[in-house]
Amino acid sequence: MAKKAKKAYAGDPGDEHVEKVVTPVMETPKPKKVEPKKPTWEIKDRIYYLKGSKKPLSYMLKSSNVYYFDEEKGYERELKYCQNQKTSFVDEMKGDQRLEHIIFRNGTLFVERSKTTLQKLLSLYHPHKDSIFYEYKAEESAVQEVETLELQADAILAARDMSIEMAEAVMRVELGSKVSKMSSSELKRDLLIFAQQNPSLLLELVNDDNVQLRNFGIKAVEFKIIKLSKDQRNFLWGSNDRVVMTVPFDEHPYTALAHWFKTDEGMDIYQQIEKRLN
Repeated sequence: MAKKAKKAYAGDPGDEHVEKVVTPVMETPKPKKVEPKKPTWEIKDRIYYLKGSKKPLSYMLKSSNVYYFDEEKGYERELKYCQNQKTSFVDEMKGDQRLEHIIFRNGTLFVERSKTTLQKLLSLYHPHKDSIFYEYKAEESAVQEVETLELQADAILAARDMSIEMAEAVMRVELGSKVSKMSSSELKRDLLIFAQQNPSLLLELVNDDNVQLRNFGIKAVEFKIIKLSKDQRNFLWGSNDRVVMTVPFDEHPYTALAHWFKTDEGMDIYQQIEKRLN
């Protein structure tokens, strides 16, 4: 038999009796925490490459006497690649251990999908992962390629719109005094090639205030308006050998001159040299 809800009396004595129904409050159950699933190993073919520009005909990677620090267990575990074992952890192996070599051919190692033990050793546990070799991942490679192409595009656009004076200043860093003998077309061509081959450096030089000032100082020396002493400690006027500025100790002469041109005294000398160059 169902129980009736209790009725509570409300009101003062002498008043009419008013019955108030008290409704029980139901507590909302707390949602259970859902633990995130651990990523499962994807079974697929994998390719590994040696790092660096050198690609030897064959390179043997260490397949024994290497160790992996297991965070969960809290100690180092010995690794070994054995053809007849289902794990690369020595403490989990059973029976005989037939050691297998891991050999890169022409800097490349292809591991088919059936060799998951070797794949896990190379992709997850091997201490030389990402230092001597790395796993090729199409998505990551695509991201890096896009970043490189975008950087090249930015550098080429900057080179295309660059003035001849700025182009000369930038390319002087790369080519030195050879720039002075180049035509504007040759300079523009080499600048565009430089932008494609080393886009990050070109953009860095474009944003460096001192590049143009360094180039200005070098041109002043080439036109013999000023000259650098043999000990590279002083810049002198070309006409009377009077000291223009002294190079601080352990500084590159033209870098020091570029910084000095920004001072009050340096700006006056800069304007005098500019008049003579024009």
